[in-house]
Amino acid sequence: MAERLMTEYGNKKVVIVGLGLTGLSCVDFFMARGVTPRVMDTRAIDPRIVRPGSDKLPDSVECHTGSLNKPWLMDADLIVVSPGIALATPELQAAADAGIEIIGDIELFCREAIAPIVAITGSNGKSTVTTLVGEMAEEAGWQVGVGGNIGVPALALLKQPCQLYVLELSSFQLETTYSLQAAAATVLNVTEDHMVRYPKGLPQYRAAKLRIYDQAKVCVVNEQDALTLPETGKDNRCVSFGVDGGDYQLDSEHQQLLVNQHPVLATHEMQLAGLHNYTNGLAALALADAVGIPRAASLQALRTCAGLEHRFQVIHMRKGVRWVNDSKATNVGSTQAALRGLKLAGTLYLLLGGEGKMADFTPLKSSISGDHIRLYCFGRDGRQLAQLRPDISTLTETMEQAMKEIAPKLVSGDMVLLSPACASFDQFNSFEHRGHEFARLAEELG
Repeated sequence: MAERLMTEYGNKKVVIVGLGLTGLSCVDFFMARGVTPRVMDTRAIDPRIVRPGSDKLPDSVECHTGSLNKPWLMDADLIVVSPGIALATPELQAAADAGIEIIGDIELFCREAIAPIVAITGSNGKSTVTTLVGEMAEEAGWQVGVGGNIGVPALALLKQPCQLYVLELSSFQLETTYSLQAAAATVLNVTEDHMVRYPKGLPQYRAAKLRIYDQAKVCVVNEQDALTLPETGKDNRCVSFGVDGGDYQLDSEHQQLLVNQHPVLATHEMQLAGLHNYTNGLAALALADAVGIPRAASLQALRTCAGLEHRFQVIHMRKGVRWVNDSKATNVGSTQAALRGLKLAGTLYLLLGGEGKMADFTPLKSSISGDHIRLYCFGRDGRQLAQLRPDISTLTETMEQAMKEIAPKLVSGDMVLLSPACASFDQFNSFEHRGHEFARLAEELG
């Protein structure tokens, strides 16, 4: 990729909206370039709650908390907004209407990055695929920077020399990104999520995701999900992955990964298990091939990568009973992926519940139609989930209560699966917090 000229910001009045890790990375970025931004956060400073950025701003940076400071916004030349703040917010909309430039941290990153970028989005699986591509590059001995919506803020990756960047990108981040020219990009899947943010529904959400393809050299698309295709349909940039179809495919009969019909790896050689993880592996392999990571290194990474915490993670097994933490399944599509192709000798005890983000839960019905499944539903939208199959559902207030009811019923061959199809914020700090609580209780009850 040709070297990019560093964008000049020295004469601009910059306002950063959001005081989390992303916002702090933006402050560092501008301070290193001799620009002192103003910072604001809609959350009030509460001495009882430790915010990531509340005590880390340089003294020279003005900070406003508790609301959006409209006079500051209207006086800005450039507004850098964290992904959690909707562009439809009236104060930001007024600034946009006044012609003030509004971007996100990924746009800042793309203007500076010199090395090729692999860009990954999707409703489900993007963290796993991002991690896999990063490990494939590391296995090949490349200097690789992995971050974005996972782990390290993208701007922090600019501080180290890299031959390749691998970025997980959310729809929120893509909304404010214009200069991304990915060497390879993928939309892994599109299922309903974040509908509070997208009042026009799935088409609006999908349109945000598809921005990842705008200037991409290679587009890796899902053979089984037409919503992952570019707006204009398949073109000569597209490479596909899928089950029993696609350029990169899972041969479900012989349980092996194929590239252009040639076997490259048996699924039993992979640490990752499950249909969704095999297709994640295929997508990662397609992206790695597209940017020239040696195939041998990529396949070795598929053999050794054990997956992510809170993503279909077997955290406890005793007396033939498996306790599986899939707390990262914060939407319906992710829970469907966890259940697809799942075979058990005994009964599946499925924990569902939390904050549903206004999602339609009815697509789950086909995934919970068997006889050897019991639903334990909890949290804000537990009652709505229990109504999917009242005949096999138990409703509790909390996850802990549900697990305590399940534990005495378990016999060898059973599985307790936390794959809640909901966000965690009604009862937990994060999906990680929910997953750690599940793991603690599994050890205690198992």
